[in-house]
Amino acid sequence: MRTPLPARSSRAHRSLTVVAVTALVSLGLAACGSSEDDGGEGAETSQTRVFAADNGEITIPADPQRVVATGYAVPVLIEADAELVGISEWSRGLPLMSDEHAATYEELPKVAGETAAATSYEAVAEADPDLIVIGVPQPALVDLDMEKLESIAPVVVIGPTVPDAWKTDSEKQADAAGALEGFEEARDAYTERVEELKAEHADTLDGLAFGHVGAYGDISAGSFHREFAGSWGTNIATDVGVTYTGEVKKKGGGSADVSEYPSIEELPEAFADVDVITYTVGPDGKPSEEVQYVLDSQLWKNLPAVEAGRTLGLRFTEAVTYTSALKTLDALDAALDELR
Repeated sequence: MRTPLPARSSRAHRSLTVVAVTALVSLGLAACGSSEDDGGEGAETSQTRVFAADNGEITIPADPQRVVATGYAVPVLIEADAELVGISEWSRGLPLMSDEHAATYEELPKVAGETAAATSYEAVAEADPDLIVIGVPQPALVDLDMEKLESIAPVVVIGPTVPDAWKTDSEKQADAAGALEGFEEARDAYTERVEELKAEHADTLDGLAFGHVGAYGDISAGSFHREFAGSWGTNIATDVGVTYTGEVKKKGGGSADVSEYPSIEELPEAFADVDVITYTVGPDGKPSEEVQYVLDSQLWKNLPAVEAGRTLGLRFTEAVTYTSALKTLDALDAALDELR
């Protein structure tokens, strides 16, 4: 069980010894603790530093002791062992968490729901944070009262743009929360496993062109979800040497730069020239209704890759932390073995 940290009000007390320090020394220490260095991002004093976030250059504690995290920052900071006192809900990530991290998630007070709009400002204030890390995409910020949050504690916004941005965003989130050590351990473990799989599957993957069916099609509109390199279902696979061909017909910003929603009639055109088709499945290995819609189509069954038996369901494709992505790598390893 995580031991709750004392509220800042209790930390405000100082010993009589400090009171006895001369006024000159006290003035010098106060100036050191409150002034900002000219060094830009990461510039540090004894108490604060300036951090470059999506919402600007923010002065934050150099060593945060009471952190509230929301959105994509939640699993990152749990795994990095940051000093969390409150989080938003992130149930979508539970299947990817270890038992230990899932227990930490359950124990921590929830100050917001699954969406930015479901933030309880009273709960955030009660958590008494010295730093708030907002990990939601920029469009979702319109659902937040930033002034109210900033009146509680310094706020840094570090949210995703394209799906594979988690690889850089997670480092920034851990850095802001003073938890880089735990983050780097996870990243190093991921990098080591990636290199193992690249070597193991290099001969199999050489010269193969891949396509991917994602989990977010719209059956009512008769569309399917095609993902290219850098998207949710593909970004970890590309790290181990999988080559996804093509690109979106028209970039629309964010995830629309790396995925699109063609009609089901466009399946033959989309995947006629690929050697292997991967598709997203749930943690249990079962496809969603939207993916099953594609798999049941006669157009799918007539694709060259399908007729050749070269289709692979991929689990854990929505990992957004290096620790959870280790599960994705294990699932990829097993899937790619089927191509040997």
